[in-house]
Formats: sequence, structure tokens, C-alpha cells
Amino acid sequence: MSESVYRVTEVIGVSPESWEAAARTAVETAAKTVRDLRVAEVTRWDVTIEDGNGSVIAAQLVGAGQFDIGHASLSSVAMARGKGVPVTSVAGFIRKSDMGVLVPTGSGWRTAKDLEGKKVAYTAGSLEGPFIDAFFGASKSKVELLNVDAATKFGTYLSGSADAVISTVPYVLPMVAAKRPSEGILFASSGLDLPGFGMFTTTAKLKEKGDAIKRLTSIVAGGWNYIFDGHIDEGVQAIMKHRSQLPLNADVLKGQVEAYKPYFYSDATKDKPIGIQAEVDWAKTIRVMEDAGVLKKGSRPADYFTNDFLDPQYLAGLLK
Repeated sequence: MSESVYRVTEVIGVSPESWEAAARTAVETAAKTVRDLRVAEVTRWDVTIEDGNGSVIAAQLVGAGQFDIGHASLSSVAMARGKGVPVTSVAGFIRKSDMGVLVPTGSGWRTAKDLEGKKVAYTAGSLEGPFIDAFFGASKSKVELLNVDAATKFGTYLSGSADAVISTVPYVLPMVAAKRPSEGILFASSGLDLPGFGMFTTTAKLKEKGDAIKRLTSIVAGGWNYIFDGHIDEGVQAIMKHRSQLPLNADVLKGQVEAYKPYFYSDATKDKPIGIQAEVDWAKTIRVMEDAGVLKKGSRPADYFTNDFLDPQYLAGLLK
């Protein structure tokens, strides 16, 4: 076989539609100036990620088609779906309910009844709002609920102006540990099973960009599997590097990742890869939301999630 020398030309294709369209644009453009173009290889994919302003807004923006996919609390996504927003979950990460009440360590408070006579900060417009009555039950009238802006909620608790605060427990615990060591009373202890963060999109985008969405969700899910397989420090450093514009603290971030680890698995998903969702978990969530009046009666788990756009082995194959 005769020896040959080939020139390698690198081109970048951009498309608002899909990675495939971007690659096609790059090849077609290169073909206009490069003769006898025979082989094209995709060496890198990029996506544009924008910070959101909360799960409720994220669900609305994705539902309106302004973004292809979102990362948010799947409880907020379910409530948006119940209001007619055409969104569906394609990957569940925090599959065990993480919402609850943070109370000072050593307080001895373990139930909603223990909070009678106490000041509890919450945000009515946030996820916890519709479930306040269900959590506190008969004790609600005896609890002083402080409706504060989400931006000031933790400051209200840290300053001592509130005895407790309602939020996502594993996320907040490391943030307040230095100034006010705390522990959590989970909403799930009162039967309120609400899913945490995951990825979601619209039914239209699944039809239009299903393959690209499947690759993205599979990479993110695989990344979490990799992190919890003995690579937490590496994961923290990667987050710090790629989110350098945010005032992140590596120790707090590591504490959050470690605190969240048990919440990645519900009883129904304890033997399933991260990302895979369980019908029984969604059935519990639907029942809780129907009882709270945020969903109409009669919906089914299949109305809110699908596992068809997730390949748990995809990232592992890329890393071989």
C-alpha cells in the first residue's frame, strides 16, 4: 500500500436545532473550499447552558419552547404539567424527597407538632407553598409562619429571626452548618413524597431532537454515577472550574454532594442507575399533589415521565 499524507482541517458548525445539523453545516461549508473531502469526524459537542431563576420559571420557559431542555425540581415540572404546560421528565436525579424543615441541631424537634409556638420561615410562591397545610395539619394554626422572599429566607433563619426554615434539606444543611448547625424534618415523614431535581423537556422537542436529548441526559446521568463511584472530589473541582462565575465554596459544595447522595435513590430505584424513574414513585407524587389540589384527579404516572430517552451505559461507552 502506497504511503499518503492527508491534511486535517478543523471546522466548527453551529445550529440552534441539533448537533447533527451543526455537523452537517460544518461539512457542507468545508466542502465548498476543500477538494476531495472524504472523511469527517465529530471531535467535540457543545451545548449552551444558561442559569435559571428557579424551577417554576424554568418549567415555564422550557414549556414555551425558549429552551430545549431544563434542569429543575420535578415537582415544579409536574405542577406545570398539571396546568397544561406540555413538559415531561426525561431523567430523575433526586429521586427521594428532599423537601423539609431545617431546625437547629439538638433542638429535639422531630415532627410538625414540635414546631408549635415556633417561627418558621417559608416562601409561599416556592415549591413548599401548596403543601404547608398537609405537612403541619392540625398544628398549622399554632405555628407562626413567616412568608419571606426566597432571597432572604436563609438569612432570616441564620439571624435567628426564625426558629426553622422550609427548604431542600440536603442542599441547605452544609450552607448553614458553620453559623447554625441544623438537621432536617423531611416532608416525606408526613407522607409527602415529592421528587427533587431532574431533567425535563417538551413532547415537541422529544419528537424534534430526541436523539440529541437522549445523549445529553445520558451524559449527565452517567456523570453522577461516575461522581458517586469514588470521584466526589474530582466532581467538585469540575463544578468549581466550569462555574467559576458563581461564588461557590468547595467545602460547602462537597458537603452538598455528600449530603445529597442518599437522596439519589428511593426505595423503588435503589437498584436502578441514576436517572431512571419509577412509576410507583410518580404514583405517590400524583396522589400527594391531587390531595393538595395542585393536580386534577385522574392523571397517570406516564403523563409526567419517560425513561425512553436515557441510556445509563452511554457515557461509560464514551469513556472506554
